[in-house]
Amino acid sequence: MSNITLFVIALGLSMDAFAVSICKGLAMKKITLKKAAIVGLWFGGFQGLMPLIGYILGSQFEHYITTIDHWIAFILLGLIGLSMIKEALGKEEECQDDSLAFKAMLVLAVATSIDALAVGITFAFLSVNIFSAVLFIGVITFVLSMIGVKAGNVFGIRYKSKAELAGGIILILMGTKILLEHLGIL
Repeated sequence: MSNITLFVIALGLSMDAFAVSICKGLAMKKITLKKAAIVGLWFGGFQGLMPLIGYILGSQFEHYITTIDHWIAFILLGLIGLSMIKEALGKEEECQDDSLAFKAMLVLAVATSIDALAVGITFAFLSVNIFSAVLFIGVITFVLSMIGVKAGNVFGIRYKSKAELAGGIILILMGTKILLEHLGIL
């Protein structure tokens, strides 16, 4: 998998965290670099950790399903993408919680990174340097989460659904690209 493809997947995965970061920023009366960094570390850390866990789990089954690995990647990325699009087009949630407490952030970090776990499973079936992937995903999510906190505080909620929609479309396109490459169409 090329670095550009990996970068685009990382962008797509980070959009959930970006959207939640916008809500955090919207709920905060006053943001600081420390608060934005805390949000970024939680989301970036979990977005980087989950693909590694998925990769380790997927590696256990790699030799059983290498003939259909491209279909698995296509289906998982497509389902994650469709879920993000559905969420983006659904009813807007209220953004009132500005808590950075351990329990609140842990729940949000896990919830926004479950899709990264599934992507990590697909990485086990593809030619991916997992350490580069984890670094790309974690750093991009960290940076975008910090930006999301600031954007939410300054601009409000208007970018939340657009971020989720863009992330869903990106993941569907990357899954389609992987499938078409393995089928020899691209």
